Amino acid sequence: MHAETRAKRRAAVVSLGYNLTATAVKLAAALITGSVSLLSEALHSATDVVASLFAYLGVRVGATPPDPQHPYGHGKAETLAGFGEAVLLIAIVGYLLFEGVRRLIVGSELQQLEWGAAVMAFSTLTSLAVGQYVWRTGRRTHSLALMSNGQHLMIDFWTSLGLLVALGIIYFTGWVFIDALLAIGIALWLFRGAWQLAARAFHELIDHALPAEELARIDQILRAEPNLLSYHHLRTRRSGAMRYVEVHIVLPREWSLQQAHEVADALERRIERELAPAEVTIHMDPYDPDRAAAREEKNLYREILR
Repeated sequence: MHAETRAKRRAAVVSLGYNLTATAVKLAAALITGSVSLLSEALHSATDVVASLFAYLGVRVGATPPDPQHPYGHGKAETLAGFGEAVLLIAIVGYLLFEGVRRLIVGSELQQLEWGAAVMAFSTLTSLAVGQYVWRTGRRTHSLALMSNGQHLMIDFWTSLGLLVALGIIYFTGWVFIDALLAIGIALWLFRGAWQLAARAFHELIDHALPAEELARIDQILRAEPNLLSYHHLRTRRSGAMRYVEVHIVLPREWSLQQAHEVADALERRIERELAPAEVTIHMDPYDPDRAAAREEKNLYREILR
């Protein structure tokens, strides 16, 4: 098994194990204290369990080699897992908002806050360590599923820290309404992150072009080739961690097929190396004055429209 795949699977398993433990501990603390903000954290962690499971399955399926039915591989399984995580978060946000508003209206009574504070101190430290590990692994391996899962865990760190402070304030002041307000704040924060994650996953699912900085890098590589007359029809997309690039290059018409292939192969290798993991397909076109003039006219028309 490839080292990168092993790293992704290991991170997914660590995340899943942590979230199972954190959910059980927070749920117990919520039942003991009667805190709706602790309950919101327990439900958040419960969605993280499902999210971690999605991430693990996405990584496993995404690493499956291409086959006749899926010639471009299964990389979008990771993106789909990330989108599923976002949908789960949005659903839980609705419940937390309802429960927080209800507690503000009818009121609530908290007890044994020391237990709640101890649980949140544990959650704060462990979620920071696990979240950083999963996020960095996802970033290094270009896994959207792991990056989104790491984002969930880092949100868990900040909400745990906020809850720890809030429980301290409630303990010393008796301002119980802070509990419901914090639950509403957590829900709104979760919605923001879920919306951003859903938007990013959606763009990848519909074959959005690569980021501007990566497109600029491709342009630099192509323009650096001294034998290249021009290029056109550049198309890019991403599937999981894999980037796909297609482009037509224009070469001198008197060249042999072998000469053209040598230039195209060298450019493919360089772009694949710079954007790894990537698969590059270059089409070779002989120089045609009529076609070149037509392309220049089209480009000029686009500039006028801008």
